Amino acid sequence: MICAGIDAGSRTIKVVLLEAESLEVLAAGAMDQGVEQEALALELLERLLKGGGIERARVRAIVATGYGRKLIRVADAMITEITCQAWGVHHRVPGAQTIIEIGGQDSKLLRLSADGSVADFAMNDRCAAGTGRFLEVLAARLGVRLARLGDMAGQSRKPAIISSMCIVFAETEIIGLLASGTLPEDIVAGVQASIATRVAAMAGRNLSSPVVFTGGVAMVPGMDAALEAALGKPVTVAPQPQLTGALGAAILAARRLKGLKTPAL
Repeated sequence: MICAGIDAGSRTIKVVLLEAESLEVLAAGAMDQGVEQEALALELLERLLKGGGIERARVRAIVATGYGRKLIRVADAMITEITCQAWGVHHRVPGAQTIIEIGGQDSKLLRLSADGSVADFAMNDRCAAGTGRFLEVLAARLGVRLARLGDMAGQSRKPAIISSMCIVFAETEIIGLLASGTLPEDIVAGVQASIATRVAAMAGRNLSSPVVFTGGVAMVPGMDAALEAALGKPVTVAPQPQLTGALGAAILAARRLKGLKTPAL
């Protein structure tokens, strides 16, 4: 029996195919988000099925998560990204106590119980200055690919101070720094530190280790180091961090299929 998890995020759609009994990942992938979310999700699902030589009829359960989960009508159930991230990360990193997830439009902090369930969480979905959107704006302003930002930050010798709390004003601040001769690599390092500082403020003082970093921004080199500096704690990047929400959704689909207890939807 095969299950699927679909994470319809704000910037990308992710799909994970899972063997229900062994929880072995059979295929996984991501594609850019768009207007027709269900059509895109089904396109990605069919692509993964075809690539793995798997017949569509073998997919017995689908769980959708993420911002666009309610638009994925093919799903058998919809579960919040908070719950799915917890299950996905706990599966990959069983000892995780804290999850920091930074996506394209929001950032989240999850505190886990010993069994991997969510004990508490906080979320920033009101300000893009603490999300991946800030890095996208920065890359566009500097005229570089997003993937290059990590290397640039690593070359910084004096990270710039980014004090604006709003991404609109922060972009204006970046323009001013460039005009004053501040090196681009110092601006990149400053923006990474600024995002990490906002997440650290959301975390507060009581933060249990191990801390696991996930979400699309976790794939940007240097962001884990910036978080470690802001939190004063080691940070582990989850394996395939962009896919942990979809993985958790697939695991919960498998549990539903086997009649096991699942969280509230």
